[in-house]
Amino acid sequence: MLNKVAATCVTVATICAATVAGAQEAETWNGPFGGTFTAGIAVTNDYSYRGISQTQRQWAVQPTFIYETATVAESVPISAYGGFWASNVSFTGGTNVYAEVDILAGLRAKALDGKLTGDLGYIRYSYLGSDAAPLFMDFNEFGLVVGYDFGVVALSGAVRYSPNFFGDSGRAWYKWAQATVPLPFIDFNENISFKVFGTLASQYVEKNANYGIPNNDYWDWSLGLTVTVYGFDLSIAYVDTNIDVPGCLNTYNCEARAIFTVSKTF
Repeated sequence: MLNKVAATCVTVATICAATVAGAQEAETWNGPFGGTFTAGIAVTNDYSYRGISQTQRQWAVQPTFIYETATVAESVPISAYGGFWASNVSFTGGTNVYAEVDILAGLRAKALDGKLTGDLGYIRYSYLGSDAAPLFMDFNEFGLVVGYDFGVVALSGAVRYSPNFFGDSGRAWYKWAQATVPLPFIDFNENISFKVFGTLASQYVEKNANYGIPNNDYWDWSLGLTVTVYGFDLSIAYVDTNIDVPGCLNTYNCEARAIFTVSKTF
């Protein structure tokens, strides 16, 4: 997402997908009807949504809260979830929008002792600020995420679709693939672990001028390291797109950069 006024922009959204998926492995609180609650908080030096900065390369704080039901049965490991993810945002062009709040809902399934996972989800993106409504910022997105953990590497992929993307930019498709490799040979103690990850993704937008990109589609990618230290995830990632500065409304919001994030799931 770029200039919300002149053209029209996480995570998840890849970020949202990662947040929801990560909740499956986190500590949980008991909830009603046999379900569980999971909450989290992340602090990052840049909110990157599909490779494009949503905070003009400045800091962001991102809370999340998820409720997940119990599975249908032991032989039918399917559950439903709902919750929200949020972040501060900052756009060029004089808009007063200051926050993004995403409503998350969907179904999860597991198979093969939890190694194979699937997530059929819905995200409602909402932007808070007096300029948000007339700019048609709010939109809906539907997606399917599938993953398999081979032990030495965990692979996942997703397809997401919006019937009318941000800024009235029409139909949009987002496809991404990710590989995560644990590094068990780096062994300090049982409370510290390391893993590397990489993603490659493609975004298509029907009305690219409304969205603020030079063509109907672009690529984004990342490569990073996550260190889990006593329950805190510390990550550094190289993030980039194939959009140049003129194509990014003469900003550096699409350029290569290092993103540092500290997160904790409760």
